[in-house]
Amino acid sequence: MMKLQDQLDAFKAAFEAGKLDFNPPAGVHSLLRRGNDELIASGIAGNALSAGDIAPHFILQDAQGNTVSSAQLLSQGPLIVSFYRGRWCPYCNLDLQALQAAMPEFLARAVNVVAISPQTPANGQIMMQERTFTFPLLADPGNTVAASFGLNFRLPDYLIELYLHSFNTNLADFNDDDSWILPMPARFVIAPSGKIVCAQVSPDYTQRADPLEVLPVLERLR
Repeated sequence: MMKLQDQLDAFKAAFEAGKLDFNPPAGVHSLLRRGNDELIASGIAGNALSAGDIAPHFILQDAQGNTVSSAQLLSQGPLIVSFYRGRWCPYCNLDLQALQAAMPEFLARAVNVVAISPQTPANGQIMMQERTFTFPLLADPGNTVAASFGLNFRLPDYLIELYLHSFNTNLADFNDDDSWILPMPARFVIAPSGKIVCAQVSPDYTQRADPLEVLPVLERLR
């Protein structure tokens, strides 16, 4: 099976070559690259929690309106917490599909998985209807949990304009929040004690760690 990063690279190459159904106006790609470069250069990824830190507890709603508690999940064993931007992001969709493909490996090790984004539960429900995810998609209103993990940043004004006018994507509608704050894509492995034992944070949303890369960490927890 193709690794996640290979899938992301293939999508990005097709997008930039104009080989997708949607062909954005000239200049879009340079603005997206600028946004990525500026976020990386800002060093904001250094604010994120890392291995050895204690993970904040959270209680959030899934796409069906059920309450999910990190403390309850950790009482059952290790927990993988994956942060994504929303269903409007094709890179996040590929990431979640790779996470789903890895679920047999996680279940074999008694590991729970949740995915968190600032989008509303209704948007999570749409994703659950479009694809079969066996892990909960949790809604993080106002990016409160993402903030506690040190992942938040605000899109610059030029990218807000690009999303609105070139992509017809209004995050205020998706998230029921007009702040235009997003989490950096990230994946954390949390031991039952609450300690983070692996942290993968990417200020470049086109670069993601493959979910299976955490298997050695999970083996050590066993």
